[in-house]
Amino acid sequence: MMYLLRASILLSFCLASGVAVAQDSKLYRWVDNEGVVHYGDSIPAEYAELERQVVNEHGITVDVMQAKKTEEELAEDARLEELRVEAALQRRQDQALLATYLTIDEIVMHRDRRVELFQAQARVTELYLRNLQRRMDSLREEASKFRPYSADPEAPMIDPDLADDMTMTKETIARHEENLRKFESDEQSIVSRFDGDIDRFKQLKGLN
Repeated sequence: MMYLLRASILLSFCLASGVAVAQDSKLYRWVDNEGVVHYGDSIPAEYAELERQVVNEHGITVDVMQAKKTEEELAEDARLEELRVEAALQRRQDQALLATYLTIDEIVMHRDRRVELFQAQARVTELYLRNLQRRMDSLREEASKFRPYSADPEAPMIDPDLADDMTMTKETIARHEENLRKFESDEQSIVSRFDGDIDRFKQLKGLN
């Protein structure tokens, strides 16, 4: 009761003294940690992080300035925002899924076409790798006549062009082996993604 009386007196004093009379000034109302209500045309530094209200010349609240949030509150806000973004993304994905396909068979057909593409790329790469490996075997056989590949200490040093050819072929093999692993990984990812689309499509359509 004493706090309310004090607040009323302070408000009356502020209004009577013309603190909030000027149109370009504001009158703030805030409650400190002890529950005491304060009024003023500026916020003291020790109260800067508290919630405060902007009141008009009649003492009516016209705006609320929120208090500074704690670390826990900020973390919770971030978590809720992340959930909101995920939900919005899921809605867009669901809309795109339903707009793209009418039946599960259509999803399966699209999946199989994508898989066939990766498998075709893998077959071409495997054929090229076999040819490269045969070339590498031939280069190694030729290089075996020269140092440092020959056990004969009297053998001549390998020709630089032959050594460079071996190095380039080896690097090309490694590059295509990496491509082949990528094709296989991409194929697995595509199958997993389409299987997820099928499961989601069933959920959205209420299918067993």
